[in-house]
Amino acid sequence: MNSTLTTNRLLIILVVPLIFYLLHILSFIFVPLISSMFIALLFVPLMRRLKKRGVPKVFYVSISVGLMVLFGVAAFVMLRLSSEEILSTQDAFLEKAGNKIENSEFIQTYVLPPSVNRESQGFSLDSETTMQIAQPVLKFVSNLLPQLLMILFFVILWLSESINFESVMNSTFIKMKHTSVKTFRRIEKDIITFIVVKFLISFGTGVFTGLFCYLFDVSFPIFWGIFAFAINFVQMVGSFITVILCSLFAFVELDQSGSLLFFVLTLTGTQVLFGSILEPIYMGKSFSLNVITVLIMLMFWGFIWGIPGMILSIPITVFLKILFEQFNRTKVIAQLMG
Repeated sequence: MNSTLTTNRLLIILVVPLIFYLLHILSFIFVPLISSMFIALLFVPLMRRLKKRGVPKVFYVSISVGLMVLFGVAAFVMLRLSSEEILSTQDAFLEKAGNKIENSEFIQTYVLPPSVNRESQGFSLDSETTMQIAQPVLKFVSNLLPQLLMILFFVILWLSESINFESVMNSTFIKMKHTSVKTFRRIEKDIITFIVVKFLISFGTGVFTGLFCYLFDVSFPIFWGIFAFAINFVQMVGSFITVILCSLFAFVELDQSGSLLFFVLTLTGTQVLFGSILEPIYMGKSFSLNVITVLIMLMFWGFIWGIPGMILSIPITVFLKILFEQFNRTKVIAQLMG
């Protein structure tokens, strides 16, 4: 008996690292699959209501896909407006940046790399430098498009019940039908709450960030609003990144130190209001994860899947926490996570 128990433990020690290694290697499949599962959960209540009223499956799946495509078009329009804004005002910004560099001994000594000629006047970007900057962006976009198409494909599979999450959970994690349904409904409710609240909080953060950039005459307010909205989905880290990058950017344009300080305080206040006050209130007790758990999961899933892993880390953690609460042996882990 003891030898069997020891063997099982050794197998678990060997299998768990292998599973995480496969998750890392096959990230191009698992990231769209997990993302699509959480997105599909948003449409499950609507799908369930239409199904009860006898609406054909093709109809409500088409509605869900149409809403996602509409959201994608809106995102594309905003990105287009942001790119047009950058192209139309980049010359004025580069002129301000050049003047700031020429008049700042600190930037010339400690910020600029040694290869830059500090005696040269003006600040410009040649075609070669522009291409070097554009290449990572183009590479990111080219990698993002197939991922988005895969997410859309998997969402259609989830909604058409070609992949039935409730049945999978019933046949793997929880064998009892009633408990399985109850757990699935709780996961559905908590994940929908997280996505909706996170979207609204990120939207408010993006709107106010762009508005304050516009009021303080900081260049590219649309871009900074979109950036703050997108990066805010990375729990905890996103807020710091927004404040730091916007502050460094504003340092180039805002001449008066008082204006710069007030701008930084305004951005920080926005992040505190939305991220530290409103978000915990509307998330509820289901997301009462302690800070250590959040940081560990951010680092772990960020290491496994990069930025998508950091975005998905909290929904995955909540999903695991709910599952752990269903078994007596793992309830202690769920309590430690909370």
